[in-house]
Amino acid sequence: MTFIHNRKEDLISDYLAGLMAAYPHLAKHPQLPLVYDKNRNQTQVPILAGGGSGHEPAHMGFVGRGMLTAAIYGPIFSPPTTQDIYQAIRFLDQGKGVFVIVKNFEADVNNFRQAISQAKSDGHQVKYILSHDDISIEPEKNFQIRGRGLAGTIILHKILGQLAGQGADLDQLEQTGFQLATQIATIGFATKPASRPRAALPLFELAAETISYGIGIHGEDGYRTVPFEQSEKLAIEVINKLKLHFHWKKGQSFLLLVNNLGTTTDLEMGIFLNDLQQLLEIEELDIPLIKMGKFMTSLDMTGISVTLCRLSDPTWLPHLQAQTDAFAWS
Repeated sequence: MTFIHNRKEDLISDYLAGLMAAYPHLAKHPQLPLVYDKNRNQTQVPILAGGGSGHEPAHMGFVGRGMLTAAIYGPIFSPPTTQDIYQAIRFLDQGKGVFVIVKNFEADVNNFRQAISQAKSDGHQVKYILSHDDISIEPEKNFQIRGRGLAGTIILHKILGQLAGQGADLDQLEQTGFQLATQIATIGFATKPASRPRAALPLFELAAETISYGIGIHGEDGYRTVPFEQSEKLAIEVINKLKLHFHWKKGQSFLLLVNNLGTTTDLEMGIFLNDLQQLLEIEELDIPLIKMGKFMTSLDMTGISVTLCRLSDPTWLPHLQAQTDAFAWS
């Protein structure tokens, strides 16, 4: 497959430059792989997130008023370095400290924690939250929940970003982050695995007309592979897993976020969302907000992830509905 690019080493810098031309509220730090909101309010706590490239529009697409202050990038499927994260924290801190959202992958957690520790030792106030919304299981580890940070991370970006814009301090952001992270769950499936640019082989094997449930966003395969039958069967599997996780009751309110993992067509997305909606109506849940689109992808993977966020705090829905100029949400 032809991958449109110039030099391989310039993939990320060329991408960032192109997107900033389209969205003039964004700026790139001259020395760091850091994109930030040039119109940021420097009297509020800045929010930093990031990770490896290959998940576009995450995370740059969520930088803007009412969401992230800045996003930091690493190479494809690899986190930014500890030193880059540390320098980003120093750059963003204008006296209010910095709040950091970290996806729960071992390499990301290690690099971000080391950078945060270093920044704290230099006198910066820094707090963080781990996004762990993945409820898929690991068959080779006694079927334990994987707890990776997936598309549900974007809900943390939106609610905490809105709170910061309203003047919340580090402690308030941390407290809400802890509460919110436990109310978010994601499960996904793929019909075609991702492949790295110009790579000859996909990142895992998946035969034609089969489905892998519980895939990751870095090329990890799922917990179960089955022949494809129809969209409704996919929706039933996903809703059953989410129901088992939440143990919901009739009438409870949830945000539904349906995420295109890369190259799924709009036609497929709409068909699948229709099936999800019908099942959620049968469960008699209140779904006051549905978001569908590309939020956190895995390069050219074809597949969909489904995130539910239980709106256990009545303020969360208006925070989610509040306007933002982050282009991938609005």
